[in-house]
Amino acid sequence: MSVVSMLLIAITILFLIGNLYYFFTSKSYKQSYFCPTLFYKLFFVLVGITFGFAFLYYFLSFHEPVLLINDPTGEIAEQTFLDFLYFSGVTMLSIGYGDLVPVGSARFFSIIQASLGLLLPAAYFMKGFSAAAQSEETS
Repeated sequence: MSVVSMLLIAITILFLIGNLYYFFTSKSYKQSYFCPTLFYKLFFVLVGITFGFAFLYYFLSFHEPVLLINDPTGEIAEQTFLDFLYFSGVTMLSIGYGDLVPVGSARFFSIIQASLGLLLPAAYFMKGFSAAAQSEETS
């Protein structure tokens, strides 16, 4: 490893440590609004949707290939529930590693799932933000 890359890694680590130190010593985060009920609700909704889409992909695989391996061979991926759960989780969290590619009707459903993965947390964030604003107005 070169000296330049070691230096850049060290600077990045120091930057991250500095940000974490500032966050935990700053008092501003203690005034933030966190609703555990809303957080757990979002968590379980996302887990439920992830499993629901995994089952959907699994049932679709009975009729046609649903996932291909993203390499020059373009082979059909294993059609197991765990592979569909992995793909569903990667799609839901908007990670999109690119190792598996949906084909056929699964393409439409993966777009719907990716949209839900982006919109649901935003909606819950806005709900929590509006609840915090309302509690500040009343106090």
